[in-house]
Amino acid sequence: MFKNIKNKDQMNQTIAERLIQASISSQEDLMEDYSTHQQGLTEDEAKRRLEKYGQNQIAHDKTPAWYIQLLACFKNPFILILLSLAAFSYFVDNDVQAVIIIVTMVTVSTIITFTQEFRSSRTAEKLKAMVKTTATVTRKSEQKDINMELLVPGDIIHLSAGDMVPADVRLIASKDLHVGESALTGEAMPVEKLDILPRGSISQSRKQNKPLNALELRNMCYMGTNVISGTASAVVVATGSDTYFGSMAGTLLGKSPLTSFDKGVKSITFVLIRFMLIMVPIIFVVNGFTKGDWWEALLFGLSVAVGLTPEMLPVVVAGNLAKGAATMARNKVVVKRLNAIQNFGAMDILCTDKTGTLTQDKIILEKHLDVHGQENSKVLEYAYLNSYHQTGLKNLLDVAVLEHAELTPTLGAEQNYRKVDEIPFDFNRRRMSVVLETTKNNHLLISKGAMEEMLSICTHVSDSAKGKIPLTAELIEVVQLLVQQMNEDGLRVLAVAIKEHKAKEELYGIADEQQLTLVGYLAFLDPPKETAKTAIRALKESGVDVKVITGDNAAVTRKVCKDVGIKVNDILLGSSIDDMTDEQLGAIAEQTNVFAKVNPLQKARIVRVLKSNGHTVGFMGDGINDAISLKEADVGISVDTAVDIAKESADIILLEKSLMVLEQGVIQGRITFGNMIKYIKMTASSNFGNMFSVLVASAFLPFLPMLPIHLLIQNLFYDVSQLSIPWDKMDKEYLRKPQKWDAKSVSRFMVFIGPISSIFDISTYALMWYVFSANSVDHQTLFQSGWFIEGLLSQTLIVHMIRTEKIPFIQSRASAPVIILTSVIMALGIYLPFSGFGASIGLQPLPFAYFPWLIATLLAYCVVTQLVKKWYIRKFQEWL
Repeated sequence: MFKNIKNKDQMNQTIAERLIQASISSQEDLMEDYSTHQQGLTEDEAKRRLEKYGQNQIAHDKTPAWYIQLLACFKNPFILILLSLAAFSYFVDNDVQAVIIIVTMVTVSTIITFTQEFRSSRTAEKLKAMVKTTATVTRKSEQKDINMELLVPGDIIHLSAGDMVPADVRLIASKDLHVGESALTGEAMPVEKLDILPRGSISQSRKQNKPLNALELRNMCYMGTNVISGTASAVVVATGSDTYFGSMAGTLLGKSPLTSFDKGVKSITFVLIRFMLIMVPIIFVVNGFTKGDWWEALLFGLSVAVGLTPEMLPVVVAGNLAKGAATMARNKVVVKRLNAIQNFGAMDILCTDKTGTLTQDKIILEKHLDVHGQENSKVLEYAYLNSYHQTGLKNLLDVAVLEHAELTPTLGAEQNYRKVDEIPFDFNRRRMSVVLETTKNNHLLISKGAMEEMLSICTHVSDSAKGKIPLTAELIEVVQLLVQQMNEDGLRVLAVAIKEHKAKEELYGIADEQQLTLVGYLAFLDPPKETAKTAIRALKESGVDVKVITGDNAAVTRKVCKDVGIKVNDILLGSSIDDMTDEQLGAIAEQTNVFAKVNPLQKARIVRVLKSNGHTVGFMGDGINDAISLKEADVGISVDTAVDIAKESADIILLEKSLMVLEQGVIQGRITFGNMIKYIKMTASSNFGNMFSVLVASAFLPFLPMLPIHLLIQNLFYDVSQLSIPWDKMDKEYLRKPQKWDAKSVSRFMVFIGPISSIFDISTYALMWYVFSANSVDHQTLFQSGWFIEGLLSQTLIVHMIRTEKIPFIQSRASAPVIILTSVIMALGIYLPFSGFGASIGLQPLPFAYFPWLIATLLAYCVVTQLVKKWYIRKFQEWL
């Protein structure tokens, strides 16, 4: 591939040395070394290089092989506890039945967890593949956009504002190029890049015996960085793992940091394990002393430990995330990181840009006026030449200007004007200029940009009656009044100005944008989306406060907000933000819902202070100026038509640029989160109650309340009844407000709700002891059968009791899968003592008189649980 470097495997230079060598080479030597030229590679040559050197991908956390994923499922602490108990039962007691049941529980849990996680990882990979990052490349003299992964060394690429640098490249032409390198260096400020190294920079470093730092090479750009402003052409010198970023990425692989939900699940896991470690030894000791059979007491204690193990927790979590991601994908929401779903559901503030989000992507050029507000075709012609010849960041306003394609032959945009230079757009100047050579061999600078910034560089105006006249304070006042009136009508106004130069050889720069002549204005209409008003209302009803953060001016922003139903309390301008402390900005940001004329750093700061106030903040944006805020937000949301850096920074990509799609995603995030919390609350409260029931029975009964095998089968049945939870519905009331993880609330819920089941377990003890005379060792089978059924049914009913804050079955009914599965489990539990298998494990048929008592007990249990739950919810809201 390279002329001087025959084989990649034989390269003996380090990546840094290779970058330095490319930096100091002349352009002619560089082209020769990489066997390329200004016209670019041919498609055949690019294909050969791609086969030899592989795709332009850095090392990343690849999805492990299926068998590795399967083994990883056994790392769950609850699974390890169960396997340890099974091994103990087999080697110490040779209890084959117990081993079979425990292994069945582990197998069911592991297989379902593996299946869900395997599908989740594959789904995530497929969804990520839907979001492609492209690069502009010259192939055989033709510019085209290709998938970034198809770039090869020697390709000629073109960069402009908003692009991610797709590989390590050596600049061969640049114009006012500023690159953000924070991904590599941590330096927040953009770095200016040049296609020619400053004179003496290499020799100066060598003279000082100072080693060259590859990242300080001013004519090199690196994969993973992004173009802030300016344009450039460059030669690709390294791709994939051979890039500087690629060499770093290999050392950065590993687990992502734990999310708040991961931490919450982990904390509950260890709360349950701590309860287990405390209560099981107590149960063992109490049974040993009261029954006198220490071996039986030990086996019973181990069975209680199995019963307290929520081994279905990873199943339910994985199942919910996978189902949530798949459902959101059907709703045109791509989840790049599955754990972002929980933040989506927890989001209570959405910060969004105005253009293209609240408004349509289709911007219309409504008016082209002179300085007095009269239609003027000359203004449109200058604007057209500016947009036609610019090569940098073309936005929707340029597209609207270029729709007047009839001007191309009329003006002779190609024949009569030769482009000399360009001063690209950036977000500080908020304007861009092109320099054209006219037929008279003079140079004409045409600048187009935001009104205030343009007025600051103009000294004259073009008057159709008087010609070129000075820009006086009175004229400025007329201009500002006219622009304000158009802004209040919802029109966005840009100014157009010109300056004639005598031809010169030197490059043009920002310093040349002075003493311009204002020729007029362009007024654009960006109509609100038809769905925006409905979507804003829906988000508000869902407890999400929408805040608009835009670089546009206050008047236009106020008009658009009014049209889409956002009541503007106050507008905070970017010029006021820099003078505020974070505390002051945080206090004002709580009350303010519209921020105008803000720059990218100010956007990110607003997001940061809202987060510090305890909010879960989402940020929706699609431009280069949104990238910092997307990373700063709890959940970054972008669209598939966004610039590269915005898509890379986002957690979630919308395939449809609509707030209605976003609102649907928020609801699905809450459903996913809510179903996970259901299982955790069910398991924690049920297990906590069972501990007390077993402890009381152990202290007062002359026999075991249930045999170890009974406990194991009961737990297996209960676990199976949980498998349908990911398909359950959520109450509309739950979905109306953001839901955040709160480990303390789960623990508190467990303490309050759990002991209720113990009350009815003890009442069942009394029923079996006094009514059915199961009060001796000879009749323990009857006692154990009675508690087996009551215990299983009450545990299964808790699924319906805890899944809703309403009255279950009446005000809120579970989904069909939940009802069917829990009904089947309850029927099997009632049937078991009557079956041959039940007899083989020490259960016996119960008298018919038992069942009215059972029904009454379960009804009472449901009523009491509902009353306590209502009291707890009301009390919990007071605590909050």
